[in-house]
Amino acid sequence: MQMREVAEILHAVPMTAYDETAMSHELYSVFATDLMSDALAMIQNDEENTLLLTGLCNTQTLRTAEMLDVRCIVFVRGKYLLDDAINMANDMNLICLATDLTMYEACGRLYMKGLSGIYG
Repeated sequence: MQMREVAEILHAVPMTAYDETAMSHELYSVFATDLMSDALAMIQNDEENTLLLTGLCNTQTLRTAEMLDVRCIVFVRGKYLLDDAINMANDMNLICLATDLTMYEACGRLYMKGLSGIYG
């Protein structure tokens, strides 16, 4: 599933700069958590095709994504990064989107459209 499809399904808006190539980034799995320690424990390194769904809207999330080579993050529950974090995410070439959906509903919508969990 392409990142643009995720944005449409979740009615998500971009927070970081992106181009058409970034939005065509292919995603094969999703992991949802507000605990970055869970992300570090569960997501294998070099997971650029994994989407991270979280409500933890801070630089810790960005650093965790960078360490795991996750390129795409969707922040749920209407949470938005502050300007300094947006600049940091742009420098890291992360695609960051925001949706008003809860994590439960966002996961359900993506699952119904065929995006599996990291062990799916």
